[in-house]
This record gives sequence, structure tokens and C-alpha cells, in this order.
Amino acid sequence: MFEFKPDYEKAKQRIEAWWHCEVTDRAMTYIMFPKPDKEQAPVPKKEHATLRERWLDTEFIVERTLAHISNTVYYADAMPIAYPNLGPDIMAAFYGCELDFGESTSWSVPILHDWKPGSVRRIKLDLDGFYFKKILELTDALLEVGRGRFIVGYTDLHGAADTVAAFRDPQALNIDVLEHPEEVKKLCRRVTDGLLKVYDIFHEKLSAAGMPSTSWMQVIHDGGKFHIPSNDFSCMVSDRIMDELFIEDTVKECAHMDRNIYHLDGPQALRYLDRIMAIPNMQAIQWVPGAGRDYWRKSVDVYKRIQAAGKALVIYIPAKDLDDLFEHLRPEGVWVWLSGVSNKEDADAALKKIAKWTRRS
Repeated sequence: MFEFKPDYEKAKQRIEAWWHCEVTDRAMTYIMFPKPDKEQAPVPKKEHATLRERWLDTEFIVERTLAHISNTVYYADAMPIAYPNLGPDIMAAFYGCELDFGESTSWSVPILHDWKPGSVRRIKLDLDGFYFKKILELTDALLEVGRGRFIVGYTDLHGAADTVAAFRDPQALNIDVLEHPEEVKKLCRRVTDGLLKVYDIFHEKLSAAGMPSTSWMQVIHDGGKFHIPSNDFSCMVSDRIMDELFIEDTVKECAHMDRNIYHLDGPQALRYLDRIMAIPNMQAIQWVPGAGRDYWRKSVDVYKRIQAAGKALVIYIPAKDLDDLFEHLRPEGVWVWLSGVSNKEDADAALKKIAKWTRRS
């Protein structure tokens, strides 16, 4: 189905089993490594006057994306996926925020300076705005180049809490949740409705082009809606504020979809794990421990909690640690994302171990 993933159908079966915390012939495994130098396509280079110009150069982005995917071996169940990316605050940009671009990410410029009714009413989803049209343009360009070759997903759509934090500035929103809780809650509900509207626009476009549903987290659902709910701002508020103001939006996002994997980011977010796993239609958890805490062994107890709750998970692990992993977790519902593999021989050796682990269970 896809030139850069000739075994797509077999890999898709393993991924679908993973969503259900099941396994087929072995646990779902992602391995990616570069093709040999003699098979590498040249990576386009171009001088841009500003970082903004580079980020918005559609032709350049698509050419570099194609080169990167062409130069990579997507082994085992890894999928060749590209998605339009202008940074994590793109949803806020759809409402009128300007974006400042850095080398590897972008930041929104706040536009909500107070909670006066007129100020809040001016926060509106603009489907005719520059950034929405740019993401459409990038999506169409990737589809044109990728059709029959690689998978195209939708852009990184952060949820209501993070989007409102982008409107307002996170530090200001920290005070707002205490001084203006009802205004915050109402705006979050409105933004969630906007997010689902935006999601459906891109889902329909990508589905019509024959694409499975996917985004920045490189897992797919073929035949339905896949989403990555998250709330990075939740690290900064109390459990009460989370429950009273924000959790309803995540519930609504998940209900709109067929498959969900929650992006749980940072040690301060871990206290929400149980309430996140209790949300209806939440199939999986991506636990991101944070810088300096990201060695998988430090999170074994977290992974066990996720498995005990009957949820799928993703674990990032060096191939050299596989034997240790097998002593702690069962293979059902584990997405093994391997690092430290640079060639087919090492990849096959790792897969043989993983298949043995699967049979052992």
C-alpha cells in the first residue's frame, strides 16, 4: 500500500492488536535506522533570511520530509509518517495568536489580556486565517508527494487547557483559574468544540486520500479516528482545578474518537494517571517522565500500573536492555520503541528476542 512500508498490512494487524492489549505473532515493535550511505538520497539545503521563512517554506519542507523518509528503514512495525508541523501552539494560532519561530519549535504570542466579556468574545476560530490555510497547504503538499509512498497525518492539536494558556500566557492562567474559574471553564468548552471541528476537517481530508488516522505520535488507526489528548498545563494546577475546569474537555475529546493515547508529560502530571485511565474510551498512555528521568527502569512501577489497569503503553528502550524488560512486563499492550539498532542484523536479533518473550507469556 505504501512504497516505504511494503509490509504495511502485517504491521497494521500488530498495531490493532496493541490497541486492544493483545498480541499476534509478537509484541508491537518500532525500529528505525538509516539506509546504507550508497542508498541515501541528498537532503535539500537552502538559505532562508529568517527562521520564520524557513518554517513556512512549504516546498522546502516537503522536499526535506521526502528525503528523510526515503533515507530511513521503517522496520518491524514502524510506520513512515509525516505531518504538517508549525509547533505545539498551532491551535492557538488558528484563533489569532501569532507564532514566534525558533530553531526547533515555536511559541505563541498571547492575545487575551483580560477577562472582560468583549475581550473573550474576540477569541474566535478563524478557518480563513493565515495559519489554518498554511497547515492546509502543507497537508495538501505532503499528500501530493506522499500518495502511495508514505503516510500523512494531521498536525499537533493541543487541547483546550494548553490552548487557553497560549492565549493568556501560562503564568497568568495560573492566577486566572483561581480568580476567573467560570470564564476559564467556558472558554475551554468553546475551544474544545473548535478543536473537534478542526480535527474533523483534517480527518475527512486525510481519510479521503486513503490515509489511516495518525499524527505526531507515530501510531495509526486504520478505519477510524485516532487522537492524542494531553494537558501539559495540568502540571501547574491542583487536583481540584484539574477536575473542576479541565478534565471534562479530555472526556469530550476522547468520546469523539475511536482510539486515544494520552500524552502524560512530566513528574507533576503523574498524579493524574489513575483519573486519566478512568476516562471512557482511553485505550493507551504515553508516559514521558521528563528530562533526567527518562531511563525506562525508573518508570517500571508506572508501566505496571498502566498494564494493571488494562491500558496499552509505549516504552522507549535500548535494544541492549530487552532481557531486563522481559523480567518486568508482559508483552500484551506494550509498544516497544527500540533505540541502539543501526542495521538489519541487529534488528532481526532484537525481534527474535521479542518474539520469544511474546511466546513465553
